[in-house]
Amino acid sequence: MKIAVCGKGGVGKTTVSGTLARLLGREGVKVLAVDADPNHTLFLSLGISSEVAEQIVPLTENDELVQERTGMEAGRSFGGMFKLNPRVDDLAAKFGVPAPDNVTLLVAGTVQIGGSGCMCPAGALLKALIRHLIVGSGEAFVMDMEAGIENLGRGTTRGMDVLIIVVEPGRGSLTTVGRIQKLASDIGVDRVVAVANKVTDEQDQKVIEAVLHERRIPLLGVIPFDKSLHRAGLLGKAPLDYAPESPAVEALTGILKELQSMF
Repeated sequence: MKIAVCGKGGVGKTTVSGTLARLLGREGVKVLAVDADPNHTLFLSLGISSEVAEQIVPLTENDELVQERTGMEAGRSFGGMFKLNPRVDDLAAKFGVPAPDNVTLLVAGTVQIGGSGCMCPAGALLKALIRHLIVGSGEAFVMDMEAGIENLGRGTTRGMDVLIIVVEPGRGSLTTVGRIQKLASDIGVDRVVAVANKVTDEQDQKVIEAVLHERRIPLLGVIPFDKSLHRAGLLGKAPLDYAPESPAVEALTGILKELQSMF
């Protein structure tokens, strides 16, 4: 399955992405985890050391690669001709970084030019990468998107099997749900589900459920507010390494089972 995880900044989408990827890997699935967030912090929840992560250059910031594959310098956006469908089939093998639990990290990066349908060399490379990644039997693809809805506006999630919206008990996060749902529909991503995160009590859950019910978005599961995740982040540790038996990890294990039942 090809999974994209999105949501408003700070809702915990990177923690959800990385933990789901590793839980899948522990079941014998070969997982490619793609970091399409400009902050490039997916390595933390995957259990990759900071020393290794510091050496990674995101694909869209690799000027030599972008120019080689598209025929134009990465920084240019208009006024020239470049390949809209550059070769990308070897990128995971060449630039992927091994992570624990049968997971490989590929830091794709994002496109720094705002607006829908960015027509630039780096954007073409990113779209081609996502579009042409083929997931075979016993394989999965998990993409941690940038905060907000920019990637959706550029269409880089087109072709995903499912889009997971991570929401938290906050008006800003819940308002973003509707915008994400509309854009997902516009680019043909029909299967949109949600995960509630940082839920402190029953009232939090009811508010989230009401919003999702109104928009007919299935709720895969609820992750309780968990201090161990906060501590893991402070220490630069992956949740699965720091607190493998925490309530949040237990909830994510259940969410993965719900996700698998959809396929």
